[in-house]
Amino acid sequence: MPELPEVEVTRRSFAQAIENARILSVRLGKPLRWPLGCSPEQLVGLQVRTVGRRGKYLLLELGPGGCLLLHLGMSGSLRFASDLPPPGVHDHFDLVTTHGTLRLNDPRRFGAMVHVNGPDDPRARKLLGRLGMEPLSDAFELAVFQAGLRQRRAAIKQVLLAGELVVGVGNIYASEALFLAGIRPQRAAASLSRPRAARLHGAIREVLGRAVELGGSTLRDFSSADGTAGHFQLQAMVYGREQQPCRICATPIKQIRQGQRSTYYCPRCQT
Repeated sequence: MPELPEVEVTRRSFAQAIENARILSVRLGKPLRWPLGCSPEQLVGLQVRTVGRRGKYLLLELGPGGCLLLHLGMSGSLRFASDLPPPGVHDHFDLVTTHGTLRLNDPRRFGAMVHVNGPDDPRARKLLGRLGMEPLSDAFELAVFQAGLRQRRAAIKQVLLAGELVVGVGNIYASEALFLAGIRPQRAAASLSRPRAARLHGAIREVLGRAVELGGSTLRDFSSADGTAGHFQLQAMVYGREQQPCRICATPIKQIRQGQRSTYYCPRCQT
């Protein structure tokens, strides 16, 4: 599943190229997770002003008004080019513009493209309203993070994945950030001392920032909108390395299940 770094890498790969493009036509394929929310014809003639991001959602701001919220779901990916081939069986949305075509490919169809009138639109509030702090922005305040952890008794890995305190720390990056901070994933969030919470705060920033620099993680078939694969997975310290020696202490990496997700950690380096 594309996580925050992959979504940010995708955004950067086409945002500048599509900026100020005028929409010429919209093609819908098989139904996605949620309906578009308007007729495709209503988008024709509008201008794509900017491409932003909130958590794992891409936000295509349209002029003179409105916004397209795009989510890649479990298996979605985008392509943007002026010479895309005819759509295939898993290509479910084409936004044809004067600068090129933005295409959503999604074999499992858990992704979505939703038109909203603005941030106060009930659909926008439903999708974005409960998202936590952005970890790569100044809004990710240490004091707020520490206070939020003290209020949560669940395992710290589960708190990170929930996205209500800090958004976008998905499964791969939660395991990696907890390793970097030296925190065992089963530990209750409320039990973390202020210094340990501060280390985790910094580790989240560092891991996600490095992942963006490396183009995200390509575990199966992820690539950005220009077709570039990610390389973060090649530098992972624990994720996907069950029974392999820890890169720091040589202790075999352990794998456990938390909330139906695989968690990886070093039983010596993380306490």
